[in-house]
Amino acid sequence: MPRPRPDPVGPGQESVWDYPRPPSAEETGRRVVVELGGRVVAATDRAVRVCETSHPPVYYVPREDVAEGVLQHAAGSSWCEWKGAATYWDAVVDGRRFPSVGWSYEDPVERYTSLRGAVAFYPSRVDRALVDGETVRAQAGDFYGGWITDEVVGPFKGEPGTWGW
Repeated sequence: MPRPRPDPVGPGQESVWDYPRPPSAEETGRRVVVELGGRVVAATDRAVRVCETSHPPVYYVPREDVAEGVLQHAAGSSWCEWKGAATYWDAVVDGRRFPSVGWSYEDPVERYTSLRGAVAFYPSRVDRALVDGETVRAQAGDFYGGWITDEVVGPFKGEPGTWGW
């Protein structure tokens, strides 16, 4: 399948088609907040931002910056060709269980050790995710869990017909 034509990039924007493969993983000082069940369940200025060609960024929150007792191991696992084995997480807020709201790499490959002890939340499975106060839009398809903000342009992998990109 041919590479799609990237959307135009405006001032202050970046194209996901300029992101690297294998993905980058860099700590960011941006304010990342996740709300679920009517409360803030994660807030940090120490997230790791992962950027991969054709995908919106994913923000990994250090587990120390997730509200205590919210995360519980979920069933299942998957494999990332770059990072290794993924573990899934449910969230429990005020006695209510929210299934598979996030994932982590408990023992990532050496290149991605900055992800150890951090959880990425699916924006589509939480009430709201924010980056520097901007509400995030979820990446289509819900497989990759990307965080779309006004600063990133696509087209983004995940829409129907994009699996072969």
